[in-house]
Amino acid sequence: MQALCTPRTRRTLVCLAILTAFASAPARAAETDHREFEATLHAPYKGDASQQEARTFTLRFAYPHLAQPQSIAWTLEVVAPNGAVVKSWDGKRLLSGKAVEVSVRWNGRDGDRPLDDGIYKVRMSATAHELVPIRAGGIDEEPVTETQEWDIQVGQVAAPDMPAFAPLAVAGEALPPWPPHGTAGTPVSTAGVQASSAPQGQVQMSGVARSVAATASLPYTVYYGNLHSQTNHSDGGGALSSCTGAQNPQSAALGPTDAFTYARGKGLDFLMASEHNHMYDGSDSTNTSASPATAKSLYQSGLSAASTFNAGHPDFLGIYGLEWGVISNGGHMNIFNSSELLGWEYNSSNQLLADTFTAKSDYAALYTLMRQRGWIGQFNHPSTSGQFLVNGVPLGYTADGDQAMVMCEVLNTSAFSTNTTETETSRSSYEGACRKALEAGYHIAFSTDQDNHCANWGASYTNRTAVLIPTGQALTTANFMDALKARRVFATMDKTSQLIFTANGHVMGERFANSGSLSLAANFASTSGKTASTVEIYEGVPGRNGTVTLLASTATATVTPANGEHFYYAKITQNDGNILWSAPVWVSQGAGSGDTSAPTVSASVSGTSTLTFAANASDNVGVTKVEFYVDGALKGTDTSAPYSMTLASTALANGTHSLTAKAYDAAGNNATSAPASFSVNNTTGATQLIVNGGFESGTSSWTATSGVITNDTSNAPHGGSYYAWLDGYGAAHTDSVYQQMTIPSTATTATLGFWLKVISDETTTTTVYDTLKVQVRNSSNTVLATLATYSNLNKGSTWAQKTFDLSAYKGQTIRVYFLGVEGSSVATSFLLDDISVTAQ
Repeated sequence: MQALCTPRTRRTLVCLAILTAFASAPARAAETDHREFEATLHAPYKGDASQQEARTFTLRFAYPHLAQPQSIAWTLEVVAPNGAVVKSWDGKRLLSGKAVEVSVRWNGRDGDRPLDDGIYKVRMSATAHELVPIRAGGIDEEPVTETQEWDIQVGQVAAPDMPAFAPLAVAGEALPPWPPHGTAGTPVSTAGVQASSAPQGQVQMSGVARSVAATASLPYTVYYGNLHSQTNHSDGGGALSSCTGAQNPQSAALGPTDAFTYARGKGLDFLMASEHNHMYDGSDSTNTSASPATAKSLYQSGLSAASTFNAGHPDFLGIYGLEWGVISNGGHMNIFNSSELLGWEYNSSNQLLADTFTAKSDYAALYTLMRQRGWIGQFNHPSTSGQFLVNGVPLGYTADGDQAMVMCEVLNTSAFSTNTTETETSRSSYEGACRKALEAGYHIAFSTDQDNHCANWGASYTNRTAVLIPTGQALTTANFMDALKARRVFATMDKTSQLIFTANGHVMGERFANSGSLSLAANFASTSGKTASTVEIYEGVPGRNGTVTLLASTATATVTPANGEHFYYAKITQNDGNILWSAPVWVSQGAGSGDTSAPTVSASVSGTSTLTFAANASDNVGVTKVEFYVDGALKGTDTSAPYSMTLASTALANGTHSLTAKAYDAAGNNATSAPASFSVNNTTGATQLIVNGGFESGTSSWTATSGVITNDTSNAPHGGSYYAWLDGYGAAHTDSVYQQMTIPSTATTATLGFWLKVISDETTTTTVYDTLKVQVRNSSNTVLATLATYSNLNKGSTWAQKTFDLSAYKGQTIRVYFLGVEGSSVATSFLLDDISVTAQ
């Protein structure tokens, strides 16, 4: 097997998967995989109204799947703003099965002395110890410590000055045209915008539960939802009347459609059913009699349920995907957009109980697979130690992981809560682990979810993950995933509040180059009358693996960063104690010459059936790239003048459209052109039969071999971000990609078109080693015709358009089939993009 892993191998995951599969015995998931000590602290932000600053703290301890009873040693401290401990408690509790709670009453004083007004911290540390160590072949449980820390307010604290900020529109509302003022291409700062006559930093609305669009709002709509829950496809879906914990896999009554219906009825805009990947065999360990076909069919049924629900409810997005991994020597993570069931379990016939093998706890290999497939994920309830190990390092960084992982849960409510009034008090914070991931180099945004296992999806508390989608774009899976990839997300414990963090006009989630000063602003809005009690701006260095530091305790700050890489994010605590976290911005600071001049850019459109988008762009230093957007959706990028791209008119609906071009310079300055209006009118009755011809929706509508449809940045696609990459392994290999369609019997013409680029390390000019065949096959996969054969002899540095007549297949159901065969030890890659079949 080692021979397959040659120095020329491009996709190293293939080698890793082969070697892992042969080197390891099938793994088993068992209860020991899911032992996790859980310790939460509820600290009321303000004291009891009738007893000055007195309040009760609640500590809750649980430890699922205990091997034997545990002794829980805990300490609790109240810490003053200067770091001094003003009050402490400690104790022990026995934990044997059910969760236990400890109530600690505090009189709000330091002994007999009243405390000075201010923001204090309540800090809990809890350690689980075995009562008697297990020997003689048993399992020793190492002591496990969990910490939690929450701010509380003592006395009266002056509210911070906040920028006036009008909230962004939320689902179901629209914004006025963008930009509202200023010249085209000039970022419009939110700081200083007058929202209304309401108090600074918020918008008050009598009798209205959702925010009103403001004249100077950013061009995004906010969607609130929950990205972590289970149904009866794994260990969730338990009826509220009897749910006390995780369900036996696939035993509960309620499935994905029930979850989507419930969440929509509770006012959520989206919900993810994140099912445990190793429970599709109907077991929490390994069911050796399970059928691979049944497991894989269940996963596909979940994808279908989400698609069907979304088609009938365009105001809501149901998402179906995986919660991959185990707890012990692992770590749970969501994969949002996997079209495949991933797993490591085999039945007694040595059949994989999944579509694709992924080794348990091998996060580096999983990240590589996710990057190749274009899948994105979230670190779920992460720990600072013992989880997401790469080369033995917790939350260890890989470049593939950085592309694949887009979010980190900063807070979770109780997974087994049955609360339906949004008043759950048991919740855990994971900000320390998310900070560790940021310092490791991960570009992740914060999220907050509920991990519902009972049938109260999204209803246990008011916390939400908030996602920003460009106004005017529909709430679709593709647009939602694009927003997650852009890290346009904030986490909030209050579904009526917003936190939009900006840096020199760049919106949270962005990465940009900067020279000179950097102006940061935490913009806050509440539609329920809440105000900011504290605001903090944090700074860190990606890849430093150090400590995130507090930069400012004000809503705005202007700094000149040291040269190098930085990230910044904002955190706001409301006057009711609920917290919001922004996504970071990532800044590459250079000495530069202080260039703050944005490029100038204009856009134009020409052509009818084939549209040519062109841009004239210039800059005082130099333009680095131009992006082309149609109706706000990215269609392509060009990095060299003259800046242009082409697009088939059939890829757009008939009617009027708007083209804008966005130009960037080396300092990160950017400008967007004035819109150029154009019309599409395919009056000849042209019908586009290929769906997702540019692959921008990933594998949707296509059938392809593993890893073919990708957004791998090693190559530039013809348009957009995705393309099909066949072969390129430098070893004997076969790849294919096809789509099935019916050519109308009434068509007068039918034309296949696609763009092809051949990249080869072969030096011969006479011998064919590697081939790509363009074929027409029937629905039984019989070859009806080979339209063309391309090879390593066709290699080149540019994309070339190819067209073929399919009129002979009118009235037939056919497959447009691309077959790549690599037969030598030298790599040849066949790249395909923007495939169309047009019938007239």
